[in-house]
Amino acid sequence: MSQDLRELFKKDREKQKPVMNDGHQERFLKRLEKELPQMKKSSFGLLKIAATVLILLTAGYFGYKKYSEKPIKEIIVEGKNEIVEPKGISLGDLSPDLEKVENYYVANINLELSKLEVSQDNKALVDSFMEQLENLDLEYNKLNAELNQIGPNDDTISALIQNLQLRLQLLQQLKKKLNNLNTSKNEQVETNTI
Repeated sequence: MSQDLRELFKKDREKQKPVMNDGHQERFLKRLEKELPQMKKSSFGLLKIAATVLILLTAGYFGYKKYSEKPIKEIIVEGKNEIVEPKGISLGDLSPDLEKVENYYVANINLELSKLEVSQDNKALVDSFMEQLENLDLEYNKLNAELNQIGPNDDTISALIQNLQLRLQLLQQLKKKLNNLNTSKNEQVETNTI
C-alpha cells in the first residue's frame, strides 16, 4: 500500500498546529532590538549628494570664469600683432548695441590693415597713414580713459564711435591711394614697353 507522502505530512501538520503564547511576538521583537542594535542609515547617500553639489559648483565656477573674460582686441600694424586689453570699461561694455558697433569697426579696421601690401615704393605713404592711425589710437585711449573717469555720456560715446569711423575711413583712403599708385605705375610700365 503505497501512500502519498505529501498527503501524509500535510495531515500530520494539521494535527500539530503550533499555537504561540500571548505576547510572544512583542517579547521577541524587544529581545531582537536589544541583541541587534538598529543599524544606522548610511551616510553614503549624503556623500553622493555632497559630491554632486561640489561637482556642479566647480563646473559653474570654471564656466563663469571662462565666459566672463573680456575679449582681447587685436590691432595689426605692419605685420605685427599687438594685443591691447581694454582697461576698465570700454564702449562695448555699455550696451550690446555699442558692442556690436565697436566690434564691427575694429573687425573692419583689422581687415583693412591685414590687406595692406607694403613695398619700397609705397612705404612712405603707408608710414604717414600709420602715424595718423597711431594718433587716432592715442586719442581713442584718452577717450576711453575719460569714459572710465567721468562715466558714460553721449559726447564721449559719440567721440569714440567717430574715432573708429575716422580710422576706418583713413584706411579706406590709404587703400584707394595705393590702388591709384599701383594703376599709375602699371600704366607707366605699359607705356614704356610700347
